[in-house]
Amino acid sequence: MNTIESLIHAEEMAVQLFDEIEKIGLIKAGKTENQLNSEIFELAKEMFGIEKYWHKRIVRAGKNTIFPYRENPPDLIINNEDILFLDFGPIFEEWEADLGKTYVLGENAQMLKMKADVETAWYEGYEFYKNNRNSIIAADFYSFTCQLAEKMGWKFGHIHCGHLIGKFPHERIQGEETLNYIHPENLNKMSDPDKSGNERFWIY
Repeated sequence: MNTIESLIHAEEMAVQLFDEIEKIGLIKAGKTENQLNSEIFELAKEMFGIEKYWHKRIVRAGKNTIFPYRENPPDLIINNEDILFLDFGPIFEEWEADLGKTYVLGENAQMLKMKADVETAWYEGYEFYKNNRNSIIAADFYSFTCQLAEKMGWKFGHIHCGHLIGKFPHERIQGEETLNYIHPENLNKMSDPDKSGNERFWIY
C-alpha cells in the first residue's frame, strides 16, 4: 500500500476499536479516567496486538476536558451526567492513526449540543479544506475553525487545530514548531511538500 492507503487503513482500524469500545459498553459512570484508559489499552491489544502509541493515550472527563494536551490533570471519576473525550494514537503496522471522539453520559442539553457541534464543525472544516486544499494556508484554516466555533456559540480553545501525520516515527512534532501544525502562525500552504519533496498528510 502507498502512504495514503496505509494511513486510511490505520484510521479504519482505529474506527473499529472505537466501535468496539461503544459496542461492549466500556464507557460507564463510576470508573476513573485512568481505569477506562487501561481497559481501552487492553482491548486494543486483544483486538489488534497494539502496544505502541505515537502519543499518550488520553481519556478526559468533566473539567479535565478543557486542559490542553500537554497537561496531566488529576485523575477524575466519570459521573452519570458527564462529558468526556477519548484521544488515541495507535500504531498499526508502523502507520499512525489518530482518532478522537466525544461522549456524553446523561441528558445535559449543553453537553449534548457541544458533542453534536464538534462533529458538525469537523465536517464543515473538512469540506472547507477539501475545496481549497491546493491553496489553503494553515493559519487561514485555523482562523476558519475559530469562526466555526463562534458560529455555533463556542470559543475555540486550543493553540492549533491539527498536525502532520505519517509513518511512525513521523516527522517530529517538537515544542511549538508551527510548520508541523495547523497553527495561527503557520503561513505556509498545507499542500507544500516536506523537506524531501514528499506529500504531507494532516490530522484535523
